[in-house]
Parts: sequence; C-alpha cells; structure tokens
Amino acid sequence: MNQIKLRLSIFLLCLLHLFLGINGLIGGTLLVIKTDGSLLGMQSDWLKNSPFSTYFIPGFLLAFFLGVIPLITFIGIISKSNWRLTNVFNIYRNSHWSWSFSLYTGIIAISWITIQLVLTQYFWIQPIIIFTGLFIIIISLLPVVMKHFESAGKA
Repeated sequence: MNQIKLRLSIFLLCLLHLFLGINGLIGGTLLVIKTDGSLLGMQSDWLKNSPFSTYFIPGFLLAFFLGVIPLITFIGIISKSNWRLTNVFNIYRNSHWSWSFSLYTGIIAISWITIQLVLTQYFWIQPIIIFTGLFIIIISLLPVVMKHFESAGKA
C-alpha cells in the first residue's frame, strides 16, 4: 500500500513540476519576446503599480524561477542525480536536493502569485499557479515522500 501511495505521490509531484515548468518557461519567454505582454493577452497598464515599465524583467524571472527551476527539479526527482551545484542550495542535507527544490518551487509559486496579485491586475491563470504551488508543498511533505527522498539524500 505504501509503495502505491509513494508512486502516485511521485507521479503527481512530477506532473505538477512539469506543468509549472513548461507554463513558466513558455509564459516567461513570451513576455521577454514581446515585452508589452500582448502575446499572453496582458496589458501594459497592468504594470502601473509595479516597479516595471515592461514585462521583460518579470518575464525573465518567470522563465527562470517558475520555468527552469521546476524543470530541473522534475529531472532530479526522476533521475535522482547528484549535482554539485544543486547540492549547494540544498538546506536539507539529509534529503536529496530535488526534495528541497520541490519545497522551494512551491514556495516560489505561491509567493510569485501573491506579489503579482498585489502589484498587478488579476489574470486567469493565477489561481491555477497558486494551487499548483500549494499541492507541490503538500505532496512534498507527505511522510512517504519525505522518507523516500531522505534515503535518496544519503545515497
């Protein structure tokens, strides 16, 4: 039973990271390409209460923090690779870096959308992203998942 729960949890965690990563990479790239936000149906005046005059910097940050990082985490969860650079940022030394990055990703997603809601206009995908981040954190903190990555961190 625990093995089924673990496999389902890891599958869902991978799915959420893949969704977030692809969405962040595409969305961020489109904002960098067309800095007025028009490729995503966003308006420039949504930035009036933010420190940005165009979507270039937010797009770049989006592509990195909610695109590249979740995709690297996805790869780490699947491969359990032990990369020196990712281990530098792993504050939970008894666990595999991908577990730590999974928590970071969930926190970043929730924080990103919260800040976005304060500074800009509501956009339809925001609730989806905030719940994706929340589910990533919840699944990462399941005891069966924590135990799986704890043993992977010691290997």
